[in-house]
Amino acid sequence: MLENAIIFSLTANKELTQEVANILKMPVAPVAVSHFADGEIICEPFESVRDKNVYIIQSTCTPVTEHLFELLIFIDALKRSSARVINVVVPYYGYARQDRKSKPRQPITARLVADLITTAGAARVISFDLHAPQIQGFFSCLVDELSAIPMIASYFSLRNQDNTVVVSPDHGGVNRARRVAERLNTPLAIIDKRRTRPNEAEVMNIIGSVDGKDCLLIDDMIDTGGSCYAAAQALKQHGAKSVRVACIHGVFSGPARERLLDGTFDEIVLTNSIPLRDDMNMPNKVHVLSLAPMIAAAIQHIEEGLPLSTVYDIYNK
Repeated sequence: MLENAIIFSLTANKELTQEVANILKMPVAPVAVSHFADGEIICEPFESVRDKNVYIIQSTCTPVTEHLFELLIFIDALKRSSARVINVVVPYYGYARQDRKSKPRQPITARLVADLITTAGAARVISFDLHAPQIQGFFSCLVDELSAIPMIASYFSLRNQDNTVVVSPDHGGVNRARRVAERLNTPLAIIDKRRTRPNEAEVMNIIGSVDGKDCLLIDDMIDTGGSCYAAAQALKQHGAKSVRVACIHGVFSGPARERLLDGTFDEIVLTNSIPLRDDMNMPNKVHVLSLAPMIAAAIQHIEEGLPLSTVYDIYNK
């Protein structure tokens, strides 16, 4: 047990937090999260955090703004309760797609959220596979960006990959897909697409050979499923034998279920950075990989002053 550390869970990732605590052989400290009649949120720890290193596990997933404000309010409560160091584990960082001005008069909300978390009192933020690399620089506190790519590659490495082609759904995800392809020792293909409006994409071309191949699409997140659905259809039109998709963050908004489970995809793999929607719980097709071992290792390494790069060792065998 880590003597000076306390782990808290708010409402977004209770099961994941319990997994982390079980690995570390620690309890999850109790928290009161409640609402006033007008909807205002109040979050309070039940036990003393004075001079403790605290770890809050909370994704800013749906409902995004409510989960974000729970996090901000609880950070403030811990700061005012004399916690020594406040570490925030945000497996999924909401608002990450608003990372730049793509047209005039747009906000850069990913930076605003980073400022809010830092100003509230966080000393360190740990997250997974941020949507854009520059988001790390939006924070004025320590940021550790971990990646689920080694875990996903390890999952698929247990199978015969002789006929597999790893596919990036767009040019922006090429580095991510290449890392999987290198670990699996497979070819890489790239889908050239044009995004006509948010959550809608048009496939223009496929770079690489997919005819007769088992295609593995790699993406950082799936929201409505529009992009990966269009990609899968294009791959099959170009002769793909099968299409599997793996992502880190399963947002699964709106029509995602209908698109992902209509028979187009042979398998859907994701992590538990966001709790799986009940209507997506199909163990024969949807497989959820747990981030708990990496989060637990990260907490232990931080407490013991060890490098975080070694948290991937369990997937490098």
